[in-house]
Amino acid sequence: MKQVVAIIKPFKLDDVREALSDVGVQGLTVTEVKGFGRQKGHSELYRGAEYMVDFLPKVKIEAVMSEDLVDQAVEAILKAARTGKVGDGKIFVFDVEQVIRIRTGETDEAAV
Repeated sequence: MKQVVAIIKPFKLDDVREALSDVGVQGLTVTEVKGFGRQKGHSELYRGAEYMVDFLPKVKIEAVMSEDLVDQAVEAILKAARTGKVGDGKIFVFDVEQVIRIRTGETDEAAV
């Protein structure tokens, strides 16, 4: 099994969730995060004072799935999250050794 983690722009969340659902991803976890990369930050004006916003708001999506779904999920995220501008985000794919559903004790693919 694999875990797919994507960091995307917040306004793309609904599109990505729908695209993942369409390819068969059963569930996901979403976290509001802040970060920066090539996009860097920007300056803002607050009560007449200019200040630098270094960390920009992003959304982190995490989903665990069987290996046969990974390529479809990654492609779905790429298509749904892409704007063509700097800051579209990143996708990471990790190995998952074991999954256990707490309520039933089911393990691995049955627990996802």
